[in-house]
Order: sequence, then structure tokens, then C-alpha cells
Amino acid sequence: MRACIQRDRPGPYQIQAAINAVHADADTLDATDWTQIVTLYDQLMTLAPGPVVALNRAIAVAEVDGPAAGLSLIGQLDLDGYHPFHATRADLLRRLGRNAEARVDYHRAADGAPTAATRELLVRQAARLHID
Repeated sequence: MRACIQRDRPGPYQIQAAINAVHADADTLDATDWTQIVTLYDQLMTLAPGPVVALNRAIAVAEVDGPAAGLSLIGQLDLDGYHPFHATRADLLRRLGRNAEARVDYHRAADGAPTAATRELLVRQAARLHID
């Protein structure tokens, strides 16, 4: 894997594999090298730009720079019908304490979820939020 990345010009598949390797190397979520993942997504965006890659990059940015930074980045994306977009937005809003908005996005994500189990998880996430 590392040999592929060290080639002169890794392609999008090698960069995606490197992102997966960074995740796999971490024993826990907190041990993940999010800065390295952001760097790899920056490279991937130059080779294979797209809204889903940008969403994944925003998630990594949120881990490095905080949820407000990630939320700012996803606000520019046109992924309204993509349930992972709404789930991500909901999580970032929750982390910012914006529970009423987060609840709306958890429900939007649930509405587009591909399986009953995913739908139920998202609805439970929404129900856990305390709204003042």
C-alpha cells in the first residue's frame, strides 16, 4: 500500500486506499490521524473532485478544526437528496449544540435512509437531542 502512494503520481484509487489505511492504522477514532486524512482528501479533490469527496473531506476537517469548520464546508455542497449529507450535517449541528436544527437533519437523513436499521438509528439520534 505505502509503495503505491510513494509512486510518482498516485491515482484516485491509491489515495482512497491510503485514506482507508490511515483509518485502519488507528486503534480508536481519537487515534486517527485526521490531519493526514485531510491532506489525502486535498489530493483526491485535485484528481477526482466531487460533492461526495468534498463531504468526506469536510468530515475530516471537522475532526481537525472543529464542527463549525466542517459545517461551513458542507454548506456549499449540493447534496440535498443524499442521506449521508443530512446525517453529517445533523452530527455537526449536534456537536455545536444546535439541537433543533440537528433534529431536522436527522429526520431528513432518516427519510432517505436505504434500510430500516439505518432509519431507526437516525430517528433514535434525533430523539436523544434535548431542545430547550
